[in-house]
Amino acid sequence: MKVLVTGASGMLGGYVARALRDAGHEVSAFQRRPAGIDGVADITGSLTEEADVRRAVAGQDAVVHLAAKVSISGPEEEYRKINIEGTRHIVEAMKAQGGGKLVNISSPSVAHFGQSIVGLGTTAPEPERASSPYARTKAAAELVAMAADGEDGMLVTSIRPHVVWGPGDTQLVERIGGRAKQGRMPLLDEGNALIDTIYVTNAADAIVAALNRIDEVHGESFVVTNGEPRTVRDIIGGFAAAVGAERPTLRIPSSVARIAGRIIERLWEIRPGYDEPPMTEFFAEQLSTAHWFDQRRTRERLQWTPKVSIDEGFEILRRYYSTRSR
Repeated sequence: MKVLVTGASGMLGGYVARALRDAGHEVSAFQRRPAGIDGVADITGSLTEEADVRRAVAGQDAVVHLAAKVSISGPEEEYRKINIEGTRHIVEAMKAQGGGKLVNISSPSVAHFGQSIVGLGTTAPEPERASSPYARTKAAAELVAMAADGEDGMLVTSIRPHVVWGPGDTQLVERIGGRAKQGRMPLLDEGNALIDTIYVTNAADAIVAALNRIDEVHGESFVVTNGEPRTVRDIIGGFAAAVGAERPTLRIPSSVARIAGRIIERLWEIRPGYDEPPMTEFFAEQLSTAHWFDQRRTRERLQWTPKVSIDEGFEILRRYYSTRSR
């Protein structure tokens, strides 16, 4: 198939583009700057420009839509333009050329409302209840994508990878590792909340599996994880050790972190620049509440299982950073 990957310059998008290329597909990458992936054609443009999106989608059999604003701060209108309207542009461009297969990449945060998630399956996105601009707009974007399923030749499924990490991760591993090296990475409470994560190649494999199985699973959404819940303390400690830092020992009550995050968010709204705040209320929630998921339906419907365990991923990550430091 001819497959367009949006957001291939990001970590997960790059892994997905390479996995599709290696599976024999003719892959193109659409983003603002060239992704520079061997064997993948670059198409540059913006999701916010309808003409750019139509040009990228033209002639494609399928689209894997990963591009999004994923920052933990910034004006909500920016999230809306990229996450909601960008998804709408993809859907409308596909419909205009007779449809196709769309694997929409969403997030479990679309159905996380601040409470613990313990062994749940995939529940419906609720933009009005989601607790951050990112989560609200990704929830709305998933609704836009899924509403198109069955219309004008469209087959749509949504995949929600949870806390993706691995070599090349600048969003999570390097931020946590960098703060740990400086002694500034706290554990909220004792870091005992159980969370699911997913190693990046497992996430990419799940997305490819969803495309392969879309005739059978269209109209459905799936949370994908490694299925190995670990404490936040273990995950943060694993990232810190991989980059050569000490495991964090600083403890902060989660109630204090949430209040501090709320105040910091307000300060970041009035200060210039778009650097990431050290804490937000949403980030504090993620670090202090359990969120792990029942993966039985996901694995059965996608006919997919993770190949790399959490501990194997930590070791791959350690070797990656060890090589980089030489």
